[in-house]
Amino acid sequence: MKQLIPGAVCLLLGVMAAAGAGTDAGATNSPVPQKRPAKTARVMHHSPKRQPVDRSTTVGVVATNGAKAKKNGTGPIVYSDALRRYRHERHSRDWWKRSYAVIVFASGGYYFWDAGYWFPAWGYDPTYDYYDYDGPIYTYGNLLPDQVILNVQRALQQLGYYAGGLTGSLGLSSRQALANYQQDAGLAITGAIDGPTVESLGLE
Repeated sequence: MKQLIPGAVCLLLGVMAAAGAGTDAGATNSPVPQKRPAKTARVMHHSPKRQPVDRSTTVGVVATNGAKAKKNGTGPIVYSDALRRYRHERHSRDWWKRSYAVIVFASGGYYFWDAGYWFPAWGYDPTYDYYDYDGPIYTYGNLLPDQVILNVQRALQQLGYYAGGLTGSLGLSSRQALANYQQDAGLAITGAIDGPTVESLGLE
């Protein structure tokens, strides 16, 4: 039995050395990033549609301003958490004002700020009942949601991922461009504006 153990160890080391040699040979050629992939990334978000309102649940977190949140160490949350805490619910203007400290008008709709993200404030003004993107939009530098989207569109356009206009609206073509960039950059493919994507684009 004692004679078998050294033999097995030598065999294992030999296999590991052979595998390492194979990977090192390919490591000398650095990969060239593809700006326009042959296969487009699949966007994980659906297009915004009318959804039933669940009156039994409400968003219970009261927003603070960005400076106070960072000072207290809470800062922006990760995108998956922002997506989980978001509810597509309509509420009156009074409810929104009581529940969130920061509500703005941008890109044809009202948005509330919470933990580093902008979210659609459904029902704040019934005149504005459609959003190009029904989900959280990461923000930085006290920018409004349409300003963040505009900066992302410009950066993607310069990199060759986005061919549309600089609209400040997160439509389907912008989300597909985001997904393609995220795929090439090795990021989570959300098709949305999140912290890692903004950082990767050099916008923060």
